[in-house]
Amino acid sequence: MALTVAVQMDPIQAIRIAGDTTFALLLEAQARGHRLLHYTPERLSLQGRRATARVEPLTVRDVEGAHASLGPIERIDLSEADVVLMRQDPPFDMAYITATHILEHVHPETLVVNNPVEVRNAPEKLFVLDFPELMPPTLITRDKAEIEAFRREHGTIAMKPLHGHGGAAVFRVSEQDPNFGSMFDLFSATFREQWVVQRFLEKITEGDKRIILVDGEPMGAINRVPALNDIRSNMVRGGAAAASDLTAREREICATIGPELRRRGLILVGIDVIDGHLTEINVTSPTGIRAIKRLGGPDLAVSVWDAIEARLGRSA
Repeated sequence: MALTVAVQMDPIQAIRIAGDTTFALLLEAQARGHRLLHYTPERLSLQGRRATARVEPLTVRDVEGAHASLGPIERIDLSEADVVLMRQDPPFDMAYITATHILEHVHPETLVVNNPVEVRNAPEKLFVLDFPELMPPTLITRDKAEIEAFRREHGTIAMKPLHGHGGAAVFRVSEQDPNFGSMFDLFSATFREQWVVQRFLEKITEGDKRIILVDGEPMGAINRVPALNDIRSNMVRGGAAAASDLTAREREICATIGPELRRRGLILVGIDVIDGHLTEINVTSPTGIRAIKRLGGPDLAVSVWDAIEARLGRSA
């Protein structure tokens, strides 16, 4: 049965489709005969308990630069849709949080992917702390004395903003780093929330593995290796992706967190693993589906839509 699918995303005209997971999901939805509606977060509204959006009918094609055709804008009640894909990119700020509050008014009668309540309650770098046995030593703080004590205990550390994304503002700080004071001042002036302080994992040079889980099950992975003279493996920061299988340790990590992901209604999740240590659980707008397929892996957009349709009790 055809579904009406509304996608809340950044403007589709500006995306780079070669690596865009949202676009992969739209291609698969269209191939199944589902009706696509596009809107950006600022066109989302709430009046009383009624969530509405000004949407545009959307047709997609896998041609860079000519990848989307949009129809005239119309205003709909989102309860009229079968599925809402919440796929705008971070930052995970108050605008993002407000969108989850609005979409909560239609979920689960309209299936929001991922569950907006759990997106709000599971920030990538905080939710992961529910599984400390899987992680490197990690501290969430903006207290200088606590960071200095952590450095004395663990030596070289990584510092990054709690709600950062895409590898921005990630620093390696040695125990005796003379830049630490200046870096602390910079973080204090830039970020109001606490920061992530983590024992630095030296094997980041061998890669940061992105594993995609669909409804709690690991379905594919790529290994992202940082560029020379950088510690950040994100492909938007110059990291190179390679096909990868899962190790026994990585399967153990997935088996541990999978049931909780299913319980929370987090259908599409991307986790990051460095040297057998879980570092992030990405639930807002995880990426990697197109890269996995390009490198010879499965088309996980198929798996995501199979999971969505199973949740709805329908088939394409």
